[in-house]
Amino acid sequence: MGNASRPFRRIAYFLCLLSVLLLTEGKKPVKQKCPAWCTCTKDNALCENARSIPRSVPPDVISLSFVRSAFTKIPEGSFLLTPSLQLLSLANNNLQSLPKDIFKGLDSLTNVDLRGNAFNCDCKLKWLVEWLGSTNATVEDIYCESPPEYKKRKINSLSSKEFDCIITEFEVYQSLPYQSLSVDTFSYMNDEHVVIAQPFTGKCIFLEWDHVEVMFRNYDNITGTSTVVCKPIVIESQLYVIVAQLFGGSHIYKRDIFANKFIKIQDIEILKIRKPNDIETFRIAEDWYFVVADSSKAGFTTVYKWNGNGFYSHQSLHAWYRDTDVEYLEISGKPHLILSSSSQRPVIYQWNKGTNEFVKRFDIQDMEDAYAVKHFKVKEDVYICLTRFIGDSKVMKWGGSAFLDLQRMPSRGSMVFQPLQISNYQYAILGSDYSFTQVYYWDAEKAKFVKFQELNIQAPRSFIHVSIDKLDFLFASSFKGTTLIYKHVRVDLSA
Repeated sequence: MGNASRPFRRIAYFLCLLSVLLLTEGKKPVKQKCPAWCTCTKDNALCENARSIPRSVPPDVISLSFVRSAFTKIPEGSFLLTPSLQLLSLANNNLQSLPKDIFKGLDSLTNVDLRGNAFNCDCKLKWLVEWLGSTNATVEDIYCESPPEYKKRKINSLSSKEFDCIITEFEVYQSLPYQSLSVDTFSYMNDEHVVIAQPFTGKCIFLEWDHVEVMFRNYDNITGTSTVVCKPIVIESQLYVIVAQLFGGSHIYKRDIFANKFIKIQDIEILKIRKPNDIETFRIAEDWYFVVADSSKAGFTTVYKWNGNGFYSHQSLHAWYRDTDVEYLEISGKPHLILSSSSQRPVIYQWNKGTNEFVKRFDIQDMEDAYAVKHFKVKEDVYICLTRFIGDSKVMKWGGSAFLDLQRMPSRGSMVFQPLQISNYQYAILGSDYSFTQVYYWDAEKAKFVKFQELNIQAPRSFIHVSIDKLDFLFASSFKGTTLIYKHVRVDLSA
């Protein structure tokens, strides 16, 4: 009985062994076929007249070459399936660019041939310049075909610093459902704040940054009548706000941190300040001041000085000239004021140390009817932007004894031409009541502004830059529409 079962055991063993062999054979990798337009050996693949990069190249080839190919672009990840490549030739294929990850995973590369291609040396090729500076592979010299300024330049010798690939733009981030005139920012209690003057509700609206919701929110207000300017000033850690009104007089408030509200501490003399239009705060030596530009026929533009308990009238300027704007700046290290008026050219006053008062110095020529003047600096040079409602607005540069014409901007219905610096970018924003607001960017090589972007803002009156949580925002007031908050966005074209 035992002897009879032995043949069956042998047959069962043979069948089991055969099954294992069949399963093992089934698990063997299928040998990759060589593409129809390529010639392949054990280690090499040469492809001619290829219409695209084939996916079926044997994965263990160490040399891959393309000759007289019909493709002009290479898809991303084209060589991920050939990790053993040591030599890759893409020479003479009319390529204009290469995808950023083309050499990803090719850690064994020793030679790359990219000659004979019409490379466009723009930001999309910046990565190649950086890769050439870090790779251990041998790469023959290759050249740019475009743009014109780079034509015939050796790519191997370029520096990534030669590529200016960061662009910026302003995009709407938040909309506030009310009209506004002035917008100001201030630092208080280790945080950044914004105050906005609402002329129709007569309020000063105070905003703070909500770090959780990542947006600006209202936290307090000062209620008045026909408010045109809400100007903050922080003196010895105490916040004061000068509230300029067209009716009911102008007042000064201080922030009571214990009551957590604003308290009125002082009225501004109504006989001098009848129709306030602008306020500027500044400090000379250890003393704090503010100046109110009065636009009435019978008012006085007046400088006020802090005496430890309140502000008192220090000096009256420019009586009855209907001043519309006042700007404080330093020229050659000396304090100056520039008053703009609807009845004459802008007037420059200089601070006199002997009398501790401003003394009229000269007018700015050929700028009648300038509504406002705002200044900015590029390195040590002082410039001013002059706004005209009708006619050309201007950019002028300080020439040592006078401001000289630098640039004219066509403006119609403009009441604000505001220079702003955000990080290393210098802008100037020219508003309009009748068309788009024009944003200009300072071109350092040309030493002038160039058109940058258009913004759709109804009757803009002021612009201010606010930086918080490593984010940059542009507040744009609107006399007829909603107040807009733009985010300053940086885009890397080489990414």
